[in-house]
Amino acid sequence: MEFLMTMTAENRPVPARRAFREEPAARALRRELLPDGAIDALLGQIDAGGLNLTGPGGFLPELLKAVLERGLAVELDDHLGYEKGDPAGRGSDNARNGSTPKTLATQVGDVALETPRDRAGTFTPGLVPKGTRRLGGLDETIISLYAGGMTVRDIASHLERTIGTEISRETISKITDAVLDEVKAWQHRPLDEVYPVVFLDALVVKVRDNNVVTNKAAHIAVGVDTDGIKHVLGIWVQSSEGASFWAGVCAELANRGVKDILIACCDGLKGLPEAIEATWPDTVVQTCTVHLIRAATRYVSYGDRKAFCAKLKAVYTAVNADAAQMALLELADSPLGRKYPAAIAVWERAWDRFIPFLAFAPAVRKVIYTTNSIESLNFQLRKIIKNRGHFPSDDAVIKLLWLAIRDIEDKRARAREKEKGLPSNQRKAPARLVEGACRCCVKTDPLAPSEY
Repeated sequence: MEFLMTMTAENRPVPARRAFREEPAARALRRELLPDGAIDALLGQIDAGGLNLTGPGGFLPELLKAVLERGLAVELDDHLGYEKGDPAGRGSDNARNGSTPKTLATQVGDVALETPRDRAGTFTPGLVPKGTRRLGGLDETIISLYAGGMTVRDIASHLERTIGTEISRETISKITDAVLDEVKAWQHRPLDEVYPVVFLDALVVKVRDNNVVTNKAAHIAVGVDTDGIKHVLGIWVQSSEGASFWAGVCAELANRGVKDILIACCDGLKGLPEAIEATWPDTVVQTCTVHLIRAATRYVSYGDRKAFCAKLKAVYTAVNADAAQMALLELADSPLGRKYPAAIAVWERAWDRFIPFLAFAPAVRKVIYTTNSIESLNFQLRKIIKNRGHFPSDDAVIKLLWLAIRDIEDKRARAREKEKGLPSNQRKAPARLVEGACRCCVKTDPLAPSEY
């Protein structure tokens, strides 16, 4: 038994029983209306196969139907000014006029609802507004499944199989398209004036364009602000990359408020360094060292790669640019260097973009020598888009990637919440990725109608 210490009049601590946490009101009402014995009887019927909890004919849809229809009846009483059967309603200008059947799609299954009517046609229900076909929570579920990589067809089949709700693919598509305005607002939001480090990388996606499926690159920029928090600055889909494309991207970032970038890390994308320097002349453009190593080892046979990389390590771990130049010359004069001159040429061509990070301390080098900070994000995004054969448009690519980034941040936020209060050396959750607010702590009202 745990105890709390309280103070007496003599200021001496004495043990006192820990106060019990107050029971939530909803749980207390459940105990009153549905005692444990009734729940045991319900579970017994479910185990016996005579009753389903969700889906067609399930207990929860019937319970939700009773609650909604009772609430609608109370709303109609308030609208008419008298209850059903009340003599005060005789001779009134308005009266009840039966009901209209409606099927509501919910998270527990379809609910066959009877919406009451009045003769004057002035009754406007607030609990389930006119035209509502889905209750709140189902739309969020659909969007979450879509962000997880499921296609529209997969989502329709999943809902029908799990909760017995039939929703057309067109309706699901409209639900997911409802976030496009939010995506556009995010894509054009104002940015910080200065980002110490910006990482740039691209994903290859298949997009249907003029009835032809082609490969396009979805470019993603991740900026680290002055507080060390990562932000996805934007997503751009382009069939081919070049100086003109990157000049437009840099101009867009500048128009959104970015006045300077200290270090830009990329993987040698064509035209990008020139576009960055044209927009922000003082920016240091750093080519990803890992990408250089991969590009060089393509020209080295598998049996020699281990020895070649061991000698190459002296180049990118040198104390300064002069030492790195000497190490590269030694490698070029060695038997491996003479055997694979094409691998040495890769480093010589990218030398001016490789050496900037050698001027920094080792702690800074670890941050900027590679684009792994964005590669980890791209790895998770690739898992989501691999289930799709192709996308119908560029907007569909941006929509899915944006939803996926929000979903990834929700998972990270839940992991950080679990580790809250632990020492820093015991925390393993990923750092914050400020994309879309975390929705893991937002409580959705299951009776709230869908807005779409």
